[in-house]
Amino acid sequence: MTVRRAWIVATAAAAAGVGFVMLLVVGVYMVAGNLAGGVGQGAVALAKGAVPAAYQTVVQKWGNLCSAINPALLAAQLYQESGFNPNAKSPAKAEGIAQFIPGTWATHGIDGDGDGDRDVWDPNDAIPSAASYDCKLASYVKDAPGNQTENMLAAYNAGAYAVIKYGGVPPYRETQNYVKTITSLEKSFAAPVTRVDPSKQAAGAIYYAQKKLGTPYLWGGNGTSDQGGRFDCSGLTKAAYDAVGVALPRVANDQYNAGPHPKREELLPGDLVFFSDDLTNSRAIRHVGIYVGGGYMIDAPKPGAVIRFDSIDTPDYFGATRVTEDGAKALPTTV
Repeated sequence: MTVRRAWIVATAAAAAGVGFVMLLVVGVYMVAGNLAGGVGQGAVALAKGAVPAAYQTVVQKWGNLCSAINPALLAAQLYQESGFNPNAKSPAKAEGIAQFIPGTWATHGIDGDGDGDRDVWDPNDAIPSAASYDCKLASYVKDAPGNQTENMLAAYNAGAYAVIKYGGVPPYRETQNYVKTITSLEKSFAAPVTRVDPSKQAAGAIYYAQKKLGTPYLWGGNGTSDQGGRFDCSGLTKAAYDAVGVALPRVANDQYNAGPHPKREELLPGDLVFFSDDLTNSRAIRHVGIYVGGGYMIDAPKPGAVIRFDSIDTPDYFGATRVTEDGAKALPTTV
């Protein structure tokens, strides 16, 4: 949402670009049948920058502790619990990046970095402890029918006894939502091993953004009437996907976690594209636009500018997200 260097498409090119965009939008659906996506159990590669660099090595290592977890799943849990904030503390007295309550930490906290102490506020202890606790829960429910990972997550939320009693994920709405949330977020933190499906809402989101071309930028703008219909960067992308029934978070660095991450050469119209001064940390993302094809996006770039076409091939290009409904729904409202 902050100011970034502008790479401006010439006015004539922008005018011609309207028809160009519509051709690209049609292409979203023409290629849909040829693409396959998804990341299953056993994925060991984290998406570029999805986990802050300070924690990436420990998440990668401990995420392979047992067959019930993987690095992407562990990353999804940490993001859901604290947004990777090592100083997080909840009203329920859950503490640290992995949000252990004191009683659980006393039993299951481990000295992950081998420095002689167990510190819930130290991610080098808390992240290994989260992985260890997950694997311990998986061992408790290993004989329950159903998916091993889903049963482990259900045990984390509702207790191992409930999983054993009901022969799998128990019929509790909170627990079922927790399992779906983490498994959906997992896809955002894993490096895709195949091309990922295009969003069904992509064309509509582009159409919405295209209608806003020429609208003046407003910091904090959500496009409301009292703001003169103006937007900032993430306000525009949120409104574009809101228009097609997909609710995104308000800020750019959380929007990055709304789905899997295609490579630069795999971009399709409708993908969100992100920019940062720190290319190792998605939490530092500061700008977002909607890709339209041909190396260009529609974005709300900065104060004094208007919504326009800009090139995505700049030194601060971070990566992209192919928004999915499940991915968007899984995102916490605050992290």
